[in-house]
Amino acid sequence: MTAQPHPDDLVDAWLTVPDVADELGLDAGKVRRLLKERRLAGVRRGEPRVLSIPAAFLVPVDAANPAADPRAEDDDEDVPAPRATVLASLQGTLNVLGDVGMSDAEAIVWLFTADDSLPGRPVDALRKGHKTEVRRRAQALL
Repeated sequence: MTAQPHPDDLVDAWLTVPDVADELGLDAGKVRRLLKERRLAGVRRGEPRVLSIPAAFLVPVDAANPAADPRAEDDDEDVPAPRATVLASLQGTLNVLGDVGMSDAEAIVWLFTADDSLPGRPVDALRKGHKTEVRRRAQALL
């Protein structure tokens, strides 16, 4: 049996919860809520164990991304404008992977493992707008 790769072996850039909060223009509690709602995925890594989120899950706000601004729920004028937003197609894809029974760590490994049929990594295909192809492959895991 082949050993499952570790997310650290596949993800080249990580952000902590405070880093993601800064990028999204949110407070850390709202980022934790995004993780709990599985709009984002993260794993504990390093020593001490710090909750970390792949940087590829965020895209610049000026990129073509129809995702709603997570700050829209609040009218807090003191929160800085976001520099990034969550990749629009990530939540639905994480939901499909969750339906297959994958943990956040397993979903991150799947998203960052090259798939010759795409070609490339599923996360890169999502960033290029190919969510249907990625989700089709995820559903095939059922």
